[in-house]
Amino acid sequence: MRQAVEDGGLVRSAEMPARDSRAAARLAAALGPGPFGLVAVFAPPAADFAALMTGLAAALPGAPLIGCTTAGEIGAGGYVEDTILALALPAAHFAARTIPLPDLAAPIPPRTLAEVVRARSAADPARPHAFAFLVVDGLSRREDALVAALAPALGPVPLFGGSAGDGTRFERTLVAAGAETIPGGAVLAVIRTDCPVRVFSLDHLRPSTRRMVVTDADPARRLVRRINGEPAAREYARLLGKDPGQLSTFTFAAHPVVVRLGGAHHVRAIQRVTPEGELVFFSAIDEGLVLTLAEAEDMVAHLDRSLARLGEGGAPAAIWACDCILRRVEARESQALPALGRVLARHRVRGFSTYGEQINGLHVNQTMTGVAIYPPPGAGA
Repeated sequence: MRQAVEDGGLVRSAEMPARDSRAAARLAAALGPGPFGLVAVFAPPAADFAALMTGLAAALPGAPLIGCTTAGEIGAGGYVEDTILALALPAAHFAARTIPLPDLAAPIPPRTLAEVVRARSAADPARPHAFAFLVVDGLSRREDALVAALAPALGPVPLFGGSAGDGTRFERTLVAAGAETIPGGAVLAVIRTDCPVRVFSLDHLRPSTRRMVVTDADPARRLVRRINGEPAAREYARLLGKDPGQLSTFTFAAHPVVVRLGGAHHVRAIQRVTPEGELVFFSAIDEGLVLTLAEAEDMVAHLDRSLARLGEGGAPAAIWACDCILRRVEARESQALPALGRVLARHRVRGFSTYGEQINGLHVNQTMTGVAIYPPPGAGA
């Protein structure tokens, strides 16, 4: 068991092996005395997720509880695997409302959107800062529509989030609100605090001059059949100078594509090649979309530089982050995983590896989204 308490108890975290039969009770004990404004739980596929959430709901009565399965975790020592991570925000500084979103195949009901509006509009002079945190089924293929619908209801409140994972199996992902597991759903937490916060998104990728056009696609399945009029996988491989048979998860992590939206480039990561030579993407794709091959900066230096900027006016007490599984894959294959983990640990980052990330009204890939939480005024940090 590992317990870490940052900034005198302002933000707390605890870790437990995935197969520990008493994980819920031990995590609750490791987090220390409450009450808590919010507890977030990130669990690997090896954990009994339903039992874990039920146990934590019983062990932490009254605490808003949100959780999901992961494609890896980020703990006190950086990247970890097969480790349950619990993060707690004490009620002395944080108050949260959790809103289950159980049916992503249908539009969000007006009453639920009204609840989101009430949550973000609730006046609390003692807690003038706010942010929203989202966990969503990573196999739902509904993240794009979900965040687009939530954005108007959240108004000026910034949102970040992550798509639940299943290691590298891509078979079953789960989210939960309290003891209730929500298959195919999502959970939104709207958090108010007296701590200054900064929601962010970062990636180490830059567009190249090599472009392609999607000429045949199935947007509902995030499937591209043809690029530049040619079979998708074959044309993508040609632009890379590779044989189609060489395409792998590492190829996609090292050579993603980006699209230009709202004056900025956003990654559209490839998940896999089908037996028919089609490309399955992690996020929205459509015919006529212009894709640009991306080139990577040094991931370790870029992350260290980006996280350091979050501390220019004073170091955060903690950073919660949703980090794309493809960043972990790229770091592992390039032998950069230990160095990247040390950067994460030094900057007090906690979180999980995702099947996709959310930032305000966008669903993105191969990024890290998160929130930096700073000590409240007068804390003396």
